[in-house]
This record gives sequence, C-alpha cells and structure tokens, in this order.
Amino acid sequence: MLGHKINVTYPMPGDQMAAQLDDGSTVIYNLGDMAWVITATALVWIMIPGLGFFYSGLLRRKNAGSMLWVSMIVLATVSFQWFFWGFSLAFSDGANSYLGDLRYFGLKGVLAQPSIGSPRIPALLFCIYQCMFAAITPVIAIGGLAERGKLGPVMVFTFLWSTLVYDPIACWTWNPAGWSSKMGGLDFAGGTPVHISSGTAALAISLYLGKRRGYGTERLAYKPHNTSYVVLGTVLLWFGWFGFNGGSALSANLRGVQACIVTNLAASVGGLTWMLWDYRLERKWSVVGFCSGAISGLVAITPGSGFVGAPAAVAFGIIGGTVCNFSTKLKFWFHYDDCLDIFAAHGVGGIVGNILTGIFAESSVAAFDGITTTLPGGWLDHNWIQLGHQLADSCAGVSYSLVMTTIILWIMHFLPGCRMRIDEESEIIGVDDAEMGEFAYDYVAVDAELGPKSNLEGAPDAGRGGAGNIENMMEEADNSHQHSMDQEKQQTV
Repeated sequence: MLGHKINVTYPMPGDQMAAQLDDGSTVIYNLGDMAWVITATALVWIMIPGLGFFYSGLLRRKNAGSMLWVSMIVLATVSFQWFFWGFSLAFSDGANSYLGDLRYFGLKGVLAQPSIGSPRIPALLFCIYQCMFAAITPVIAIGGLAERGKLGPVMVFTFLWSTLVYDPIACWTWNPAGWSSKMGGLDFAGGTPVHISSGTAALAISLYLGKRRGYGTERLAYKPHNTSYVVLGTVLLWFGWFGFNGGSALSANLRGVQACIVTNLAASVGGLTWMLWDYRLERKWSVVGFCSGAISGLVAITPGSGFVGAPAAVAFGIIGGTVCNFSTKLKFWFHYDDCLDIFAAHGVGGIVGNILTGIFAESSVAAFDGITTTLPGGWLDHNWIQLGHQLADSCAGVSYSLVMTTIILWIMHFLPGCRMRIDEESEIIGVDDAEMGEFAYDYVAVDAELGPKSNLEGAPDAGRGGAGNIENMMEEADNSHQHSMDQEKQQTV
C-alpha cells in the first residue's frame, strides 16, 4: 500500500464514489452502501467488550476482570494478525479450496478494487468489516479458559488459532474458491466460521485444561455473580448483532433489512423459550435465562439470516433456545468443565442454525439484494440436497476446530512460558489477582476457597442456567437439605 496511488473522485450529486483501477477501468460505489458497512463494523466491534461483560457477569467475582481483559487483548491481537496475513489467508483471490495465499500480506494492494465479498463495496472496507468477525471469534472460544487459565499465553494462542483455525474455515466458507462455497453451503454471517469453530474450540480448551478445583462439589455451586453485567453484555451483543447479520448483506438493501428483522425476532423468541424452560424447574423468572436464550437465538439465526423469512425466525428461536438449553446437560454427561456453556450455546447453536438454514432457506429472500438471483434455496424450495451440504459443512467445522485447537494447545504446553493452566494457589485467589494484580471490584472475598479439599462436597456451577445446570443445583440443594435434617435428628437423639 505504501507508495501506491489511487484515483478516487466523488461526482455530483455526492452519493457516489468513482475509483479508477490499475487496469484503467472505473468502478462506482454507492456511499450509502459504504456508510452502512462502516456503521456495521462499529456495531460488531462493540460486541467484543459486550461479550467480555457477559462472560464476566457469569463468573465468580474474583475472576470477573479476566474476561474483560481477554476481550480487549484478543481484539488487539487479531487486529494485528488480520493486517499481517489473516485477511490474505482468508480472502485472497489466489486461494485454493482451503486457504488463501499471501497476495495481500500486510494488506498490500487492498485498496479500492471491488471486494471479494461483494462488488458493491471496496476491498479496504470489506477488510475492516471482516476483521471484526475474526476478532470476536477467538474471544468466544477463549471463554473456555475461564477461572483456570493463564492470561499471558492467550496472545500466542490467539495468533496461532486465528491463523490455523479461523482463517481456513472462513476461506472455505466465504471465499468463492472455498470448497464449501463451491459445494453450495449457505452461511450468511458465520454459523461455521464464527460459532461452530469457537464453540468447539472452547470444548477443546475445557478438555485440555481439565476441571477446576472443587469440580463436582458445592464450592462451584454458585450463580452468576453480577446479573447486571450479564444483561449489559446481552444488550451490547444484541445491539451489535444488527451489524453482524444485517451488515453481512454488504449493502444498504432490503436483504440487510430482512436480516435485521429475523435477527431481532429469533433473539426475542429464543430468550422467552429458554426462560420458560428454566421456569418449569425453579418457578423463577430468570433474566440470566432470558439472556442466555437470546444469545442462543442469535447464534442459531446467524447462518440463515440472509436466507429465511420472518416465520422461520420463530422456529430458529424456539428450536435454538430449546436445544441449547438442554445441551447444558452435555458437560455433566461427558464430565468436562465448560463453566460458561460455550459449546452448548455456540457450538450446538451453530449446528442447529446450519441445519435449519438448509430447511428454511428461500431463494426469494436471498434475491432481496438484487444480485443473488440464482440461489437454489433449501427444503422450502424443494432443494433437498441443501441439508446435506449444511451437515457436511457443520461436521467439517466441528472436527477441524476440535483437532487443530487441541494440537495448538499441546504444542504450547511444551513451549516455555506458554502453558495455559494456572496453578492451584492462583486458582484459589482468583485469576484477577494472580494474573493481573487488578480487580473488577474493590472487594473480592476468597476465604471460602481456602478450606481443605476433603471438605468440598456439592454440585457444579450454574453457568448460564439451563436444564443441565439447574437440575444439578436442585439435586445439590435437596442433598444439602437432607444432610441438615439428618444432623438435626442426631442432635435431638
């Protein structure tokens, strides 16, 4: 880019930009399209600290600051990686079926030419918009480190994971040369590159790190320490998701508007669905449950947001909220410690969204942008093979992310200073104090953690709520009540 001059003019009446390319041709961009994508970029950016607040509120007080740190540091790390070679690896014109080349290394030559995503915006704008997707994805995944992961190695992990996991999956999904794109897979805004890849990576991180101190005991039978942070995080995520899905139209057109409508509807229905499922167990109207369901609905609608109508969004919300709620049982069935239920919400939610997209996608909705006129649609358009394409893409995303994330973690395990697990003492005093020397609050109590391990008896944490978490907490409450009654009877005797 250094020393590279471009000829750009803004002809009257002022709503267009003309750019002369190296081959002498001229391309015209609508400034309204560009303004919307710039706005959408900022909307997706605000989701990143929003996710930090959401995670922070779900954890214990002594670990709350660490997730805020993660959200900002990962954003900064990926921004550099994306400039360095990430954009080129994902969206190079010379890509093969799996990965791009280094044609745009250091963003060289990424200027005013039509973007690979849409001819309606220049490559430079497409680059910064996609940077936000690349940044939020590892933030989702690194939530798997919560309460027991070192912070320093996060920067190394983020750079490696973005290069070896996110960029290849983004390439095969969104680059026209990618195998899933050529196969006909439908993923409007990131079901596989963002949610399935990050949710599965969080599962791999949880398996690698092992269980927290006191797992399976009452020490971890806690509820989210700050409901206000959970709500604030959800608000920022929901707000930003209009840019996440609506901006993926890459133009200010009717398809982008439709994506915003189904996004809001799926989130609303998903939140209500999850809250009602939780109410059947506790007879309490949980705002944490509503927020968790809203996120699940948003995750589910992401791949289909530019392909489905409003009635389908209701199904996305109900099915996404239900399946993700009951998927919180998975960590108890398979004995892994995913304390933020990231795999249940993002991994499973992304798979649900991909499958439902194969069923409910409509060619008429895709044509709202005036460009996508040959899309065959899904089952509603009698394109029966589409579900197979969606399943193939989902399975590839899960398997690739799980294997590659595990390999990265174990390579780092043997590199000096890169091991991800904190020691027991640091886990007791909290990641905030041990790793940052700073707190999210002025006062953090850790006395309850200082008891001997032999005294720890109880149930796992509540996480986001959900059938699995709540039923285990209720079982522990019953056991504790029975234990108290037995002690009282013995004292009476």
